[in-house]
Amino acid sequence: MVNGAEVNHANAASFPHCKHATPEKFYIEACDDGANDVLVIDRVSTEMTLAGIKDIPPSGVTRPICGIMGTIRLVAGMYLIVITRKRKVGDLFGHTVWKALEFDVISYKKTILHLTDFQMQDNKAFLSMLRNVLNTDGFYFCTDYDLTHTQQRLSNTSPDFQEMSLLERADQRFMWNGNLLREITAQPELHKFAFPVIHGFIVMNPCCINGKVFEWILISRRSCFRAGVRYYVRGIDSEGHAANFVETEQIVQYNNARVSFVQTRGSMPFFWSQRPNLKYKPKPQISTDTNHMDGFRRHFESQVLIYGKQVILNLVNQKGSELPLEQAFAKMVNGMENGLIKYIAFDFHKECSKMRWHRLQILVDAVSDMQEEFGYFMVSSDGKVTSQIACLTCVSFQRMGVLHVGQKIEEQADFEKIYKNAWADNANACAKQYAGTGALKTDFTRTGKRTHWGLVMDGWNSMIRYYKNNFSDGFRQDSIDLFLGNYTVDETDGLTPLHMQKDWKFLLVSAFPILLVFHHCCDTWTETLAYVLFWGMASALTAAVIVVNGREFVDAPKLVQKEKMD
Repeated sequence: MVNGAEVNHANAASFPHCKHATPEKFYIEACDDGANDVLVIDRVSTEMTLAGIKDIPPSGVTRPICGIMGTIRLVAGMYLIVITRKRKVGDLFGHTVWKALEFDVISYKKTILHLTDFQMQDNKAFLSMLRNVLNTDGFYFCTDYDLTHTQQRLSNTSPDFQEMSLLERADQRFMWNGNLLREITAQPELHKFAFPVIHGFIVMNPCCINGKVFEWILISRRSCFRAGVRYYVRGIDSEGHAANFVETEQIVQYNNARVSFVQTRGSMPFFWSQRPNLKYKPKPQISTDTNHMDGFRRHFESQVLIYGKQVILNLVNQKGSELPLEQAFAKMVNGMENGLIKYIAFDFHKECSKMRWHRLQILVDAVSDMQEEFGYFMVSSDGKVTSQIACLTCVSFQRMGVLHVGQKIEEQADFEKIYKNAWADNANACAKQYAGTGALKTDFTRTGKRTHWGLVMDGWNSMIRYYKNNFSDGFRQDSIDLFLGNYTVDETDGLTPLHMQKDWKFLLVSAFPILLVFHHCCDTWTETLAYVLFWGMASALTAAVIVVNGREFVDAPKLVQKEKMD
């Protein structure tokens, strides 16, 4: 049997080892044993070609690198993005998985003196955006294995698929440097110098039960379709891509056998928005002039095609401003009349309020019957592929020979601790990537109960989220859109969208502190009273303007497409 999870080393990416730079060209050298090819990037024409090691000039400046992230055009011209530091996460079926820790953004041009002052400011802002994304923790890669696909997808492949390079065969949903590698992807002979990079979370833990050592692996892949920050990207786009979609795969590897179980999360898949407006929790708005069912169908048809039968868990509030969202979701599921889609709404905040965490059992009971229909993917030690109907619990561990018959996984205290902490770390990583802080209530995930320190941290994270949602997320959203190619810089353009003009309301409020500084001292009590009344009224008027026009005073994206802003 040909196992699609294995990658032919000849078609894997070479591991870039050194970058040699001259004023005219970059030379990227691979470190494969016996590798002779060198990627040459012309810094003037931007052309990419192949050469030999002998073509590297001895006068070039040499530095080690860990890989090529890609290239991007900014106001000053083209830039090369390289990985400069990495850390080993572990080995996945004999293939080393790395976490990218540091990057460098290198200009093709030797100077930017040809730019105007405005262009220099814009170029500096765009560079800051790139670094903002690159400094967001969670980039992972493997030079000879395909991290973008689940075990089951890799097993259901053709011989032609296995002959493809990593760039050709990658799942484009999870290839975060896909936009940056467009020029290299267009030239098949250059594919060996690059590899897909995913964004999300990976942990690989050795575990032991009954004296049998196995590896438990958790991989979360963040989609680059409709990616963004917490409030500026909600719902779906016209193609049915849900905002902030994440595919999470659990893998157990023991004695050459492996088991995989997959689940996904994403924004409610219809057209709605929740723009920041200085309020702690902005009111969600469902679009009234859009055909929701078209995008809704596209989303779930794709889900069923890729993952099979769906069980949807919706945890939003079933009262207040979130109630219309839950009602719309339920109505659309019923409207699809698809037997492969089941929907369960659970008002998490109501049911578990006042520390009543035991009431989560209500949700567990609600899905218990459906849980028996969940499937896990298994490859036995002899290479035989099987898909079993059961969740990744006792049955799968028993089939692999880790658990004895009658034993329960929840009775294995050491493994349970590793398991819960890994899921909490995963929640923190994914939350930081889109919300700007760690996840809330992770103390319960780790320990099964809420702690005083956990409550304090939730309060702190909530305050940080409020600030970021209102005063820095516009920049973060612009950064993601630039990085993923949703906005492209044109050197021939004049002013970029970064120079949006604020309207009179913003200017009025900005002028208020200046007017306050230039007041005259009061000599009598009547002047003092008049002064206090005047500035009191002015302060109230200013506060009213800010509250009524909250959207005008938040940090909104400037590069983002209209579809995402509505």
